Amino acid sequence: MSWLGIVLVVVALYFALKVAGFALKLLLWALVLFGAYWFLAPHLGLPPVF
Repeated sequence: MSWLGIVLVVVALYFALKVAGFALKLLLWALVLFGAYWFLAPHLGLPPVF
């Protein structure tokens, strides 16, 4: 493999990790928002989750 191929593989891995980290952050925020709604909905008179 040439040096250009190695550079492309390293850059692709870097971007793949960045995308995976972003997706994990989105998932964690979704869980936090769901949990907050689940705890606060009965107190605020909102419809329950289930």
